[in-house]
Amino acid sequence: MDGNRRETIPTNLRLLIVIEEIARAGVPVTPTTVNAELGLPKPTIHRLFSTLEEEGFLQRDLDGRTYSPGPRLRQMAGSVLSSLRIRTARQAILKRLSREIGETCNIALPDRDAMIYLERVETEWPLRIQLPTGTRVPFYCTASGKMYLSSLTPNHLKSYLSGTDMVRRTENTICDPDRLLGEVKEIRRNRYSLDREEFMDGMIALAVPIQDVNGRLMATLSFHAPRPRFDAETAVRFLDPLRRTAEELSLLVSA
Repeated sequence: MDGNRRETIPTNLRLLIVIEEIARAGVPVTPTTVNAELGLPKPTIHRLFSTLEEEGFLQRDLDGRTYSPGPRLRQMAGSVLSSLRIRTARQAILKRLSREIGETCNIALPDRDAMIYLERVETEWPLRIQLPTGTRVPFYCTASGKMYLSSLTPNHLKSYLSGTDMVRRTENTICDPDRLLGEVKEIRRNRYSLDREEFMDGMIALAVPIQDVNGRLMATLSFHAPRPRFDAETAVRFLDPLRRTAEELSLLVSA
């Protein structure tokens, strides 16, 4: 932000501009780092952060210094993504992908400690796995969750691995932090994530990132299928249509 703009930010826009800078950063921030762009008086930027924290738009991280989007800001972002115009187009795109793959397709958003299903289109097969919109699923044992973990910085990933109780959900659940770290590194290289019956017995899933205008993970696109119809090798064959659709969804939100 240039010097002239810094001096002319209207008082009633300052909270919105702070939120905009936090969203642009895409990582936990401090008032000082945000103010490097805004150039507001020091007491003002701290007062704005305090207000946003008190109202639930920001929350302080464990280190006591940095801030991340709070529940109200995350809910607001989800509501924007669920607006009628976007949702109508998104449903049409998901339906086309579901017909091509023949399985249930999902869009999920990362929340504080889980992925939340924002949108889904069910397969027409009578044998299907029910994970309705609004379902929260763990990061460590789902395709969408592990895809999100691969987007974290090393420090934040380390904090997650050391602080999460990895409950064993199936025989295939990865509960060892070092092993999960190795898997996440591989996901980061391959740019896709598999759930090999780690979250639920008999379920295979494949996920790819949906990116924002800055190339950061905004959400995930995935499909899941019962083990009798799919294995991991079969799932990976649908990477190309999954990635094309993720790019289309990314452009839809950015338009």
